Amino acid sequence: MKNPPPSIKQYHYTVKPEDVATFHGETVHPVCSTYVLAREIEWATRLFVLEMKDDDEEGIGTYISIDHKSPAFVGEEIIFTARIQQQNHHELICVYEATVESRVIATGTTGQKILKKEKLKTILTRSELRS
Repeated sequence: MKNPPPSIKQYHYTVKPEDVATFHGETVHPVCSTYVLAREIEWATRLFVLEMKDDDEEGIGTYISIDHKSPAFVGEEIIFTARIQQQNHHELICVYEATVESRVIATGTTGQKILKKEKLKTILTRSELRS
């Protein structure tokens, strides 16, 4: 595993009609859902992992916290700004802020671990979980 780049990562995402809060085919709110935010937040902080992992390693998410503060409407561009808060061996903790123009949409933290692909394969094998 390589040392983290001393930088901030920014990722831009435009809200699509299919990103709105919909459950079981029914639209609840015509704004970007929290679960779509979670997916895009995880990608924004994974950008660090992509630079840090070696060829025989892969990242896996361990947690995500989201303080969803304001709506993002279809067609709006969300800018995710991520920073490394802490690194403990193979675990990376990031903080992020998601904004639309000057409006804060969400803030929070994510956790990811960088593991050897072989170890991850063992962890993700169902038969291993049963024993």
